[in-house]
Amino acid sequence: MEQILNKRVLFPIVILLIGAAAMMGFASMKKPPEEKPATNKTPFVDVQLNQVKQHQVYVRSQGEVEAKYHTVLVAQVDGVVTELADAFVKGGFVKQGQLLAQIDPSDYQAALTEAEANLASAEAQLEQEKAQAQVAKAEWQQISDLEPSELALRKPQLAQAVARVKAAKAHIQRAKRDLERTRIVAPYDAIVSARHVSPGSYANKGGQIGEIYAVSVAEVRLPVAEAQLAFLPQAGVGAKVKLETEIEGKKKVFDARIVGSEGIKNKLNRMHYLVAQIEDPYALQTAGKKHGRIEFGTYVVAKIAGELLDRASVVEYHLIKDGQIAVVDGNNQLEFRHVDVYRVEDGLAVIQQGLAQDDKVIVSALAYPVSGMKLTTNLDDTPSNLSEEADEQTVLAKQADK
Repeated sequence: MEQILNKRVLFPIVILLIGAAAMMGFASMKKPPEEKPATNKTPFVDVQLNQVKQHQVYVRSQGEVEAKYHTVLVAQVDGVVTELADAFVKGGFVKQGQLLAQIDPSDYQAALTEAEANLASAEAQLEQEKAQAQVAKAEWQQISDLEPSELALRKPQLAQAVARVKAAKAHIQRAKRDLERTRIVAPYDAIVSARHVSPGSYANKGGQIGEIYAVSVAEVRLPVAEAQLAFLPQAGVGAKVKLETEIEGKKKVFDARIVGSEGIKNKLNRMHYLVAQIEDPYALQTAGKKHGRIEFGTYVVAKIAGELLDRASVVEYHLIKDGQIAVVDGNNQLEFRHVDVYRVEDGLAVIQQGLAQDDKVIVSALAYPVSGMKLTTNLDDTPSNLSEEADEQTVLAKQADK
């Protein structure tokens, strides 16, 4: 009985001891937690080193390429068109003095011949009157010692003969001029924009023959706001211009120069208009011209060269808030620097004062920026923006190398 009682007491104790031993065994088999490397909690920012250098200011504008000279050719005499030049078609190029159209000259040639005949007759009558005047003077001297009258010396008849000669010469000049006007010639090197006659057409005096545009020089009217003129020396006159456009799917740049201002502010848009000129726009004078030709009617974007700043910094304008820009100072601390923005160009701020060479300008966002806070940057030797996973991979890679 006593043994049974001892078994009942010892059995639970043994079970408890075995359970405790099992728990201790399992606990000893569990791996201790791995220690992760400490990470730098200092805020990380991207920075760019500021560059101070010369900066060319540009004023942007836009316009359409036009011919400097545009001429409507008209007939100055009546007649049938008997001849047209092969190049006298829309889009054709013609040279100065080249015959474009010929009006039937036969009537005007006949008129010239008649005028020449009239001149010969008038000159003969003049010679005859001169001879008769000399005879009349000699006869008067033989008859009387009195002073003869002008009528007696045939001076009125002589003056009339002289007038007839002058009139005949004038008729010849008119006849020659009319004959010349039967030839419609190009007043300058040009491209034909329109032709209004055909062979056999009757041209009336004052009627249109065609239209041409001079190709030696092209012009572009460039509107510039009043405030932008302040950045152009001499109000832009004489400034160099880059004209950008797209031709056959490719970007092209043409050189031009501001030759003057229209001098009158436009009433509708209150803009000043500068006039830029392009030499030889159709590349007819320069073989193999670098950028090819630029046609009349082409829309261009213009960059007018303004002032050349000796020392300036250029940063993205959105980085400036309330006239200040965030930089990292020599102690790797955040500093808000006041800057003097001279001009904004295409989203970029041109700064003359406030930034020095190699200043670290912050170009990334900070959640809660506070002046003087410690920062790490992409230019530091050990950037602090590595994630914990990246740190762990670095440690494992070093262990593998060993």
